[in-house]
This record gives sequence, C-alpha cells and structure tokens, in this order.
Amino acid sequence: MKRLGLAVLITMFSVPMTADLAAQDAARTRLLPPERPWSGESENLVVAHDHPWITPSEQTDLTETPRYDETVAWLKRLVNASPQLHLTSIGRSAEGRDIWMVIASRNGEDSVEQLRQSGRPLLLAHSGIHSGEIDGKDAGLMLLRDMTVVGTKSELLDQANLLFIPILSVDAHERFSEFSRINQRGPREMGWRTNSRNLNLNRDFTKLQTEEVRALLQVINTYGPDLYLDLHVTDGADYQYDVTYGYNGPHAWSPRIASWLDSRFRPSIDSALTAMGHIPGPLLFAADGRQMTSGNYWWTAGPRFSNGYGDARHLPTVLVENHSLKPYRQRVLGTYVLLESTLRLLASDFRSLRAAATADRALRKDTLTLAWTVPDEESTGSSWTVASTTVSRTMHLKGIRSELRESPITGTDHVAWTGEPVNSEIPVFPMVAASTIAGRPDRYFIPAGWSEITRLLEWHGVHVDHISQPTTVQAIMTRIPDAMIEPQAFEGRARVTPGQVVTEQRDMTLMPGAAVVSTDQELGDLVMLLLEPESPDSFLQWGFFLEIMQRTEYVEGYIMEPMARKMLEEDAGLRARFDDMLATDSTFSASPRARLQWFYEQTPFYDDQYKLYPVGRSID
Repeated sequence: MKRLGLAVLITMFSVPMTADLAAQDAARTRLLPPERPWSGESENLVVAHDHPWITPSEQTDLTETPRYDETVAWLKRLVNASPQLHLTSIGRSAEGRDIWMVIASRNGEDSVEQLRQSGRPLLLAHSGIHSGEIDGKDAGLMLLRDMTVVGTKSELLDQANLLFIPILSVDAHERFSEFSRINQRGPREMGWRTNSRNLNLNRDFTKLQTEEVRALLQVINTYGPDLYLDLHVTDGADYQYDVTYGYNGPHAWSPRIASWLDSRFRPSIDSALTAMGHIPGPLLFAADGRQMTSGNYWWTAGPRFSNGYGDARHLPTVLVENHSLKPYRQRVLGTYVLLESTLRLLASDFRSLRAAATADRALRKDTLTLAWTVPDEESTGSSWTVASTTVSRTMHLKGIRSELRESPITGTDHVAWTGEPVNSEIPVFPMVAASTIAGRPDRYFIPAGWSEITRLLEWHGVHVDHISQPTTVQAIMTRIPDAMIEPQAFEGRARVTPGQVVTEQRDMTLMPGAAVVSTDQELGDLVMLLLEPESPDSFLQWGFFLEIMQRTEYVEGYIMEPMARKMLEEDAGLRARFDDMLATDSTFSASPRARLQWFYEQTPFYDDQYKLYPVGRSID
C-alpha cells in the first residue's frame, strides 16, 4: 500500500523528466488556488545569468533553493572576497552541522566590542527556523552580495551592522524534498518544518530543548541586537498580500517598543515594499480557521514564539510571514526589500528605538499579564479599548474571494479560493485583554535540587544569585491540588495543567547552590513568565516539575482504619466534614479507598510536598 501511495503521488505531482521545469512546476502546483500574475520593480534586483556573483537560487530564476553544503560554499566564497564580512559558527546541531552566522559591517568589525564601538545599530535576522520556509536565506545571500562585492547597496553598511543566520534549523533543511509544504508555491524542493528530533524551534524559546534555539539566544545575549527579524512563510487563507508581518501590540509587555514599531517601522517598511511592487499587510489568522471574511484573529504571541519572546524580554522583534501561495521569486524579492528597508530605517531611527527599548526594560510593573484573550463580546462601539490600547473592531482586507463548495470526500463543505481579488471590511478579534495576571514579587527562591531550572534561566540571560550557606527564608509557596498531566505529549514535553492554585506561607531552607532570582532586572518580566505557575509558558506548565506530581509514601488500610476511628472520636469538626462528604459526594461514599485516603490526608504522615510547587516567592 505504501508503494502504491508513493506511485500515485509521483504521478499526480510529476511529469516526465524530459519536460521543462515550468511544466513540472505546473504539475506539482495544479491543486493550489489560482496564481495571480505579478511583476514589480524588485525584479531588477536579480542579476544576469552570466554574473560572476549570481546566487544559486538566481541561477534557477528564483525557483529553487540550494542545499546546505552549496549554501555554505557560496557564502564562504563571498566572505573570502569581502573584507566587510565574517562567517562564524554559533553552534552545532544535533546531527553535527554548523549553524553559520554572517557578521556584516563597514570595516569588518566582527567582535562584540568592535560592533558596539562602531556606533552603528545592529540588526539580527535569520531564516529557516522552519526550513521549508526558506525565502530569507536566498534574499539574504543576494543582499550580502550587493552590499559587498557588487557594491550597489554598500551604503547600507555605512549606517548599520547586520547579523544574518541563513539557516537556523540546519538538520531540518537537509530533510530536503519536493514533498514538503504541500500548500506552498515553491521552491521546487525544500526542507522540513521540525528539526531532527521532530521539535518545532518556534515553540522552544522558553523551554530551550534544542541546540538551535540555545545557539540563537547566545547570539542575542552576547551581541544585544537593536532589532530582530524572524523570517517565515505562512499558510492558511488566500489573500492579495505577499509580505505580512507583525509583533505584539502596545497592550503587551513592551508598550514603547510596540509604539515605535507602529509609528516608525510599519509606515516605512510598507512604503518601501509598495514602491517595489509588493503588497505588505499585517499578520492574518482567519477567526473561523477557514475564511478571512469571518474576521482576523489578532494574535498576542506568548514567549514560546520568537515575537512573543522578544516582547517579553524587551527586544524589538518582528515576525515576518510571507504568503505561501505567492511564487517563490516574488516572496524572495519581497524579503530582500524588507531587509534592505529595515537596515535603512535603523540607520536613521535607531536612537528613538533604543530609547523605547531602554524605557521598556526599566519598567517594573506591580502586576504582569501572563496570558491574553479577546475582550468581552458585550463591549460596544467601533473599537476595543483595553489597558489604554485602542483597536478598531474592523479592518480593510485586500482579500481573495472564496466559496464554500460541497465536498463528496468529507460530506460537508470546503473552502475554495477563486483567485479573484476582493476588498472588504472584516471584523477584528484582538487578543488584548488579560486572562491571567500575577503580582510581581521581589524575588523567587529555587532550591538547590532544581538546578536544571537555574541553568535554563541563565541560558536566557537572567541574572541569578546563588546561596553559599544554608539559609532559611519565609516564602509564599503555591500548591496545585487539581493539577493534571496532559495526556498528549507536545513538543517533546508532558505539559501540566495547574488547575486552581492555592498559596500558603512557609519557611524554606535553602541549601548551598540554591538560587535567588530578582525581578528587579531587565529580564524581570521574562523571569515571571517562566516561574509563575499560572503562566502558559512557565517551566511548571512545560513539565519541568513532573516529580511533584507523584506520591511516594502511602498508607495501609489496617493502619488507617483504626486511626480514622480514633480521629473521629477526638475531633467533632472532622466528623462533621466526613459526614458532609458522605452525604454530598456519591463517588467518595462508594469508595472505601477514597474514604481512607481522605483520612490519611488529614494526618501529619501525609506528604506535605505532594503537588507543592518548589519555587517560592518572597513575602514583600
């Protein structure tokens, strides 16, 4: 059956090898929605086929992307010819491949200190966090060439420095096939979404399980970029936009950065893209998961994602999502324009951006939102206003008309895109209301036995103090009596749903090696998002404390039964509670085991650390 399935696929998506490449592409993409014709000024960025510095993708008219070895070989040749460029490995993947980063600067500055002393702003951009979404790699190679050996864009390095990682998920990049990203129009062959352990790197920014994201965070912590671009390709609905991008808004963790992105970044980038023949737009997520006419679900990213993580640590971060149904050539050229125009904007406005970031990093809010939701539908008016943030209830959409057609396969309807452009007003559903909030403690206390948590915090760049002598502190502790381990593994972890939490004041004895983590630091908000048990991206909910979810001491019935009778004889209040449980809880009353367990839990023999979150909060 497997061989027959593969044969059918090859028949559907291939044509004889003697056919030209255009015919092969047509065969592979014939099931996609209609392709709209496109041409733009950015096509002039492509060099002639006989150019000595043509990139591997340009050799195919931007329809293919090179493999890892070919990419690295071309980059090394470029770097050897360009004193402005330096190539460095920022780490190695699980399969042993180097993760390469290009440092581009006017005078060849390549150390952290040299880059800082240059006085120029620093842009960090990477492609291939999902290696099937590889537009940024080929755009970056073209731009690096034009800023150096060709010289048509050399003025960019007079004003800004660039850190460029062409392929972040290098192992996934080499899971190379024409049978990847079924809903994407090119390149002809591409890499895979997840790394060699099937982990999605853009879900790893808090838990840090992957070599690739750890290497990326080391770059962020070491170089301190002014702006970070994460280059993707989206999927889902059809629309006219070819380059969409977004970031968390002013309601979230970095309000001044978001305001700068709203007032300076978006107008400048949109203008540059439009002038070069592209159609920029915001991030788009169909509210019903099918058609954009249902509305746009305006997402506030949590810190497991790059843009949410950047927002939480007050690093200006933009998530770029090119539209998967646009041709690869169009998407690559749009990314080139976006990278170029970002460097130009940084050169002119980096001081105001740095001022915004500095202000956000100095914030020490008494409470912090841990998770976001859409505001109450009962709100009225033409806009939502939450926490001083105003969002229109509607937006103008440059869409593509869709139809619901009956499906003989599913027995219901399915969405079909016609290729016809249509402009309309659609509802907006913004995630701008707080759904979970925590008060800000001065400090967290992490026992020495949980050193893995301390190491993860240090990987994030968090400052941690270590206890050298036994110390007893009063702390607020959290118990999670209703916590459950989720039945389905997610991203290599068994996640925990904490349920209703209960706090209690306790004495904590911290042994040498225990950690004290202050929230009075630039990454204090990130600390809270990682350590507060009700945060969806906390280490607790990512399953780093599974040990507290199991009981290791028990009681036998021959001991507990006479002890329970004695407890009832001596404690009238306990008897009243027991009688109430029998009368109101039929499951409890029908279970001899549950009855004895209930009495056991009332004794000092019961494990008082069962489902007790071991990280304490200071009593402020």
